[in-house]
Amino acid sequence: MTEKSRILVVDDEPDIREGVSRWLNAAGYETLIAGNGEEGMATASQDMPQAILLDVLMPKKDGMETLAELRASKETRNIPVVMLSASLRDEQRALDAGAKFFVQKPYDGKKLVSTVKAAIDQTKLPPAKAGGFESFVSSGLKSFTYEEVT
Repeated sequence: MTEKSRILVVDDEPDIREGVSRWLNAAGYETLIAGNGEEGMATASQDMPQAILLDVLMPKKDGMETLAELRASKETRNIPVVMLSASLRDEQRALDAGAKFFVQKPYDGKKLVSTVKAAIDQTKLPPAKAGGFESFVSSGLKSFTYEEVT
């Protein structure tokens, strides 16, 4: 039997933590919970979950501060973070700060589970090859033939 992926749910609202945990548990994930950013950071460092669901607005340390700390820590910088917020204004700010995905509250349980799965699956992809298109263009290729397939 394979080990369940652990997901850390960090939200100051007990109903949100419980609801998110139920959806994730039903999908086969093990959940860890934290009520604020300080607890979330400590749990992430200690338990090394496969993904983190992180609320933006929380007391003590909000989600954006926690995200910055997670990204700055050698131990937690590669754990994918999915940000949760009722405000769409937080979306771009969260993604720019290093969140992999953003889910608006109130959330749809099935979409939430799919988002967590996508965040975990992204960590399993092989790293992109260095150079990309620029490397391809400068590799000395002089021409190529384009053939339309019908």
